[in-house]
Amino acid sequence: MVLWAGRHHRPEWEVLCADYRQRIERELPIDDRMIKAGGSGKDPGRKDAEGEALLAALPQPCWSIALDPRARPASTGDLAKELRRLREEWPHPIAFILGSDLGLAECVLQAVRQRLSLGKMVFGHELARLALYEQLYRSISIGKGIKYHRF
Repeated sequence: MVLWAGRHHRPEWEVLCADYRQRIERELPIDDRMIKAGGSGKDPGRKDAEGEALLAALPQPCWSIALDPRARPASTGDLAKELRRLREEWPHPIAFILGSDLGLAECVLQAVRQRLSLGKMVFGHELARLALYEQLYRSISIGKGIKYHRF
């Protein structure tokens, strides 16, 4: 599951993400869910409201992983190994959580089981979602021996 906070559902990003979702779905089910908590960009409570809405939308139980640029960056190989381990040992959903343009609320970062960084650079939330999908597909490809990953 990819759970993300946002105020906009831009079609150009959806086309790109949908391509990777279709590839991933050949190997395992995936659910993509946008959470709209409302409020404007200037609303000081919007980030916390988004965080509460994201936590409320998580299936229970689930293995929750927040994208956090402050986390230790993982390599593609690390992510592939961790996904393989979770799929073998954890019978419940795995949920990746992305914040909006405001990032993730502290309540989310405290509640998750893991944090994942895509690297030392910070990406916009739409680009981070696309990069996550690409890395999930790449990790699955490594585990399944699909000739997508060429490193």
